[in-house]
Amino acid sequence: MARKQVGDIAAARRSSEELAAAFEDVAPPLNRQRALIESQRCYYCYDAPCITACPTGIDIPGFIRSISTDNLRGAAETILSANIFGGICARVCPTEILCEGVCVRNTDEDKPVEISALQRYGTDWVFEENAALFQRASDSGKKIAVVGAGPAGLACAHALSLRGHQVQVFDRQPKAGGLNEYGIAAYKVPDFAQREIQWLLSIGGIEIVSDRELGKNLSLAELRAEYDAVFLGMGLAGVNALGIEGEQLSGVANAVDMIAQLRQCEDLQQMPVGRRVVIIGGGNTAVDAAVQSKKLGAEWVYMVYRRGAASMSATAHEQAFVKEQGVHVIEWAQPSRFIGVDGKLSAVEFEYTEADANGKARGSGEHFTLDADVALKAIGQVLVSAPLQAGQHEVLATKGGRIVVDSNYATSLSKVWAGGDCVGGKVDLTVQAVEDGKRAAQAIDRFLATEKTHG
Repeated sequence: MARKQVGDIAAARRSSEELAAAFEDVAPPLNRQRALIESQRCYYCYDAPCITACPTGIDIPGFIRSISTDNLRGAAETILSANIFGGICARVCPTEILCEGVCVRNTDEDKPVEISALQRYGTDWVFEENAALFQRASDSGKKIAVVGAGPAGLACAHALSLRGHQVQVFDRQPKAGGLNEYGIAAYKVPDFAQREIQWLLSIGGIEIVSDRELGKNLSLAELRAEYDAVFLGMGLAGVNALGIEGEQLSGVANAVDMIAQLRQCEDLQQMPVGRRVVIIGGGNTAVDAAVQSKKLGAEWVYMVYRRGAASMSATAHEQAFVKEQGVHVIEWAQPSRFIGVDGKLSAVEFEYTEADANGKARGSGEHFTLDADVALKAIGQVLVSAPLQAGQHEVLATKGGRIVVDSNYATSLSKVWAGGDCVGGKVDLTVQAVEDGKRAAQAIDRFLATEKTHG
């Protein structure tokens, strides 16, 4: 049997009509009738476990009750007061392990209330109509710098602006949004992220400054000197490397880069994809890259993870979804080398793994090979800590690859707070980053009030 063509990467593997259908909204919104019916399934629990399960503490029974009485403004105010990114979180939150996972209706005989769909129904109209739900306080005269225009940074900026402070948000990308704009599968948030951000910015008092990055054209020391406070919410910009043979071959790339490229691609027919694609990893990024490769027209897509399904960070829902999309999932295998011809990837060699006495994965000595035009690494992201030096003698404290913060999100440096993925926490999710930004803003506001009193 003839071996496949090496480096078979091409665009337009599917027609524009096929691509449009493939990348349609994966969870279409509820209409009014369905929303009213679903809202009436809620028991409006007094001590609702869904509220406790939500990192931002949204009063879920409260906003669902508002929907049941056709009070969309009330529902939106309840949701967005707690989570200013309630729109995108309704689309990307793993609700099956958060609010819906603990819904009292979630039994073998019943199903949970569709909280995420109701949350989307309760907020979508806000962004479509650019409705004004919040008003800034009078100008405080204070100026805060936020580094990172992702969920944590923008949530912090909005909360600070609401209190009358002026906020400048610096980001290394040309567009604001962070992972919401560059790191989430296109079929989950079609044409939405920027609408939500523009609505958030409409409160006023927030300026986005693009193409500015710590360590390059932005200095933490200068920000501390110029601003009354600084919030760091730049996420995890670095990507882990495998450190194996052939990693520099053409065709070997990071899954996050592929996802970002696709999100910024105006014509999906121009988006290149391999005929045979291998995804290395078991998290949501791996799932997003695998599913989108399949949707773009890859004939064979494999997602390979070094341990079993129970250890994958992708939720059970995401794991089931990736298989439904035709992706072949291989567990208990790790890459040992990338194989190339004339500098182009032709295959990936894997070693089967097994659990040792402590339950950790180890190589078994048995290998297999998958033909591949493209291999996408989705093995985790890391904090780039080099730019965090605040001055000649002051360095921001980090531990385990994350910025160290106290219970108020204050760092080891005066006037500097941090939140989101760069500090880590219970979960690396958009909703947690939003909560971090919100709580840090509260702490910064208290600090500024103290400074004003003492000043």
